[in-house]
Amino acid sequence: MKVRLVKNILEVNDRIARENRMIFDQNGIFVINMMSAPGAGKTTLLEKTINALKDRISIGVIEGDIATTRDAEKIEATGVPVVQINTGSACHLDGNMIRGIMDDLPLSEIELLIIENVGNLVCPAEFNVGENAKVMLLSATEGDDKPLKYPLMFSEASLLLINKIDLLPYTNFDTAKVKKDSHSINPNLEILELSAKTGKGMEQWCNWLEQKLVPLGYIAGKTL
Repeated sequence: MKVRLVKNILEVNDRIARENRMIFDQNGIFVINMMSAPGAGKTTLLEKTINALKDRISIGVIEGDIATTRDAEKIEATGVPVVQINTGSACHLDGNMIRGIMDDLPLSEIELLIIENVGNLVCPAEFNVGENAKVMLLSATEGDDKPLKYPLMFSEASLLLINKIDLLPYTNFDTAKVKKDSHSINPNLEILELSAKTGKGMEQWCNWLEQKLVPLGYIAGKTL
């Protein structure tokens, strides 16, 4: 009974997520679902990304957290539209939550929508929200055992960002091991290393985003 219930929940979510994707596509929006454990640096990365790209790309953000509006307030300070979703006890965002706040965003004015999911290495990977790509953030302070301990997150992601590389000298984090283990789970996974704090590697990340948007005509007023 429990297995059937979980299956039904995921099937309903997938249907709503497909409908969300249709709405995003109709508005010419490329959507990133950003996932990580708590404290990996998602919000700092978003702030730096927005500041680097907002003069070239119209960006919107959905912030997912169990409680507080702190992250949304940080993003709001960058000048882009942002909506906060507080999930209460839920450990992830789902398609219905995203649908519920669409009217709070100026969809016709957004080219890139970044959804910062709730900090969790399990549940967010199971729930599609209508995104074009899942991006996973792993910090050097978390340990290099995460790919094998949380394989679904790595198998679902299109891109893995290894963050906080400025702290590598102070950890025993083995970057080569993470890459090897990640590719054993997902051979097509792209991997970039960066430090949102120092800016190292940010250019490659921003280029990755722009390369995803340009072929689909999502840059320069959606007129390409």
